[in-house]
Amino acid sequence: MQTETKTNDPKAQSQNTSKHEVSNSELFDWRRVAKDMLTSRALDDLEEFDLVKQKKVLYQFSARGHDLAQILLGQIMTAKKDAVSGYYRSRPLLLSMGIPVEQFLQSTMMRKGGFSNGRDIGVVFNEPNHDGACVLPMSGGVGAQYTPVAGWAQSIEFHRNHLKDKAWDGAMGLVLGGDASVATNGFWSSLTMATTLSLPMMFYIEDNGYGISVPSSFQTPGGNIVKNLASFKGIKLLSGDGTNPEEAAALIAEANEYIRTERKPALLRLTVPRLNGHSAQDTQSYKSADRIAFEKQHDPLPKLKKYLINQNVLTDTEWQNMTNEAIAFCQQTADKVDAQGYADPEDVHSHAFEEKDSDGNPILQLQGGIHLNKPQFPPSSEEVIAEPGRINMVTAIRKTLDFELTHNDKMMVFGEDVGAKGGVHAVTLGLQEKHGEDKVFDTSLSEEGIIGRSLGMSLAGLLPVPEIQFRKYADPAEEQLNETGSMRWRTNNRFAAPMVVRMAGGYFGCGDPWHSQCAEVKWVHAIGWQVAMPSNAEDAVGLMRYALRDNNPTIFFEHRKMLDHMWARRPYPGDQYVVPFGKGKKILSGDRLTVVSWGGMVHMCQTAIEQTGVQADLIDLRTLRPWDKEMVLESVKRTGRCLIVHEDNVSAGFGAEIAAVLAKEAFFYLDAPIERLATADIGNPHDPRLMEHALPNPNSIAERIMELDKV
Repeated sequence: MQTETKTNDPKAQSQNTSKHEVSNSELFDWRRVAKDMLTSRALDDLEEFDLVKQKKVLYQFSARGHDLAQILLGQIMTAKKDAVSGYYRSRPLLLSMGIPVEQFLQSTMMRKGGFSNGRDIGVVFNEPNHDGACVLPMSGGVGAQYTPVAGWAQSIEFHRNHLKDKAWDGAMGLVLGGDASVATNGFWSSLTMATTLSLPMMFYIEDNGYGISVPSSFQTPGGNIVKNLASFKGIKLLSGDGTNPEEAAALIAEANEYIRTERKPALLRLTVPRLNGHSAQDTQSYKSADRIAFEKQHDPLPKLKKYLINQNVLTDTEWQNMTNEAIAFCQQTADKVDAQGYADPEDVHSHAFEEKDSDGNPILQLQGGIHLNKPQFPPSSEEVIAEPGRINMVTAIRKTLDFELTHNDKMMVFGEDVGAKGGVHAVTLGLQEKHGEDKVFDTSLSEEGIIGRSLGMSLAGLLPVPEIQFRKYADPAEEQLNETGSMRWRTNNRFAAPMVVRMAGGYFGCGDPWHSQCAEVKWVHAIGWQVAMPSNAEDAVGLMRYALRDNNPTIFFEHRKMLDHMWARRPYPGDQYVVPFGKGKKILSGDRLTVVSWGGMVHMCQTAIEQTGVQADLIDLRTLRPWDKEMVLESVKRTGRCLIVHEDNVSAGFGAEIAAVLAKEAFFYLDAPIERLATADIGNPHDPRLMEHALPNPNSIAERIMELDKV
């Protein structure tokens, strides 16, 4: 580990105590470093009018002080399949990687042609690239950048070792984070993945001593993450001064060489000053005058100038000319962008999901998923070619995963206990033994890591099929689930991350608040997620196969009770069978009442209807996003009555959405108020007697049917 310099300590000596003799002349283009550094400063100094043209404000999230080391990092991203993810202060890195100034300004000034066409904040970037370093879509969430890069790094080794694709040789993942981000779940989860799996990944921590106003000593003991990781195995740790050109270059070169050759992770912490506030509104009043003066003394720009002149790379005149050119160029570009148009508001609804052009061809994202390579799937149809006997839903899902794994070399199934154990619900039993540990594997116990890893894998051109053991366990991964779902929309179809997230939940023989939750409406409400909730083995096969071949991310909800329920058992419908999303299934037909349900409530609704003898339509929606609005409307317009039954809590459950649509589009056909029957706004009780009372059951459903039938 290198000698630490204390540029975050106002009492520290300003002279660097580390000595480096490596010039790195072959690795770094120092004239380009100077040009990018001066351009970055010129961008920081630009002013723009705000939206109502009343005052001028500085561009937010200036990287002044962080810029030198980032620019050096940008010059090492040279492999064909490198990838990087930063955060809102990472513009200098991307300038160094060659992204045009005009595009940065288009994003910051919300003009058409930026990284998102005005959909996302102008300081989170993305850059699709299949023949050079890719910039993964950045996040506005602190720490959310780490696990996707770990997923990309794992994908590098899968492409190299399993798929034998030499294009991925030598590649690595680079992730940037501030000193405050080392306290986040994402950091620790990715660190666990990188070290236990020996991934080619660089963690770059730019330590400016503050998370907005909170000192770094609140984020990690003593404020130095490298010291605190000294006992960590499987990772190279480096620390130094990010304002000293020679030292920063030597440390970056050392980390880069180690990762490229050893195929193992490294963490590089460089201390840097934050010369501007966190944002335009941040006056840094929480810093002492001595602290601010100390940080100004450690501005890397004059240090770079002195170093380059002393090394005869530039003369003082050349430096000044480059400064003037950068200022003029950035101002001219800003004026040019200010005259450009904004995105068309009529287009803002596009690209939440994959769309098709006027000829019916998919409008593919520029990067992410397997569909860019035009995969050839086995034939499929909606025809049931039933095999003899009946199987439960566990076996049905397992057979479908097995078939698709056999015919899709880029598909991977993983999660906690999915390997040797075969899953806590036995759905993946035997799959690892048959398909190998590269394609079916266990993960560390971190749902943030499972989904974040999946995101990175999907962006690297794979099909991840992660398992979340129980619905409640998805809560720690909610940030990454939201990142995944919103990606296509917020990047304006530049990126998408198709995957199938299998999660089990719902009541069982008894309930509890931790393993029996449904709460499926959360993912229906989320941007960009398809949601499937099969009630039986046949539908599970068709829906799973459709999801695995689709170009959108899917939540596939496996109901615990129905996994081995007698009612849910069906003949295996064949390896060709698919059920397109958005197509409900009518299980019973009648003209007195429409009952709408899904998942674990469907069999109860059928029992209740048959118990009452009321002639009713029973519709199993099968998927909630999209849902079969046409089938439900047709039925309700014919019967004049509707009962919606679901397991999720009644308040703001998906039944409310259905009721709202019916109230608007079928109002004049109704002979009775739309009724909902769902779980009270409580948790799922453990005592079976309490659970039966709290959840809808055949008796309570039958009672409500009889009441509606009499209206």
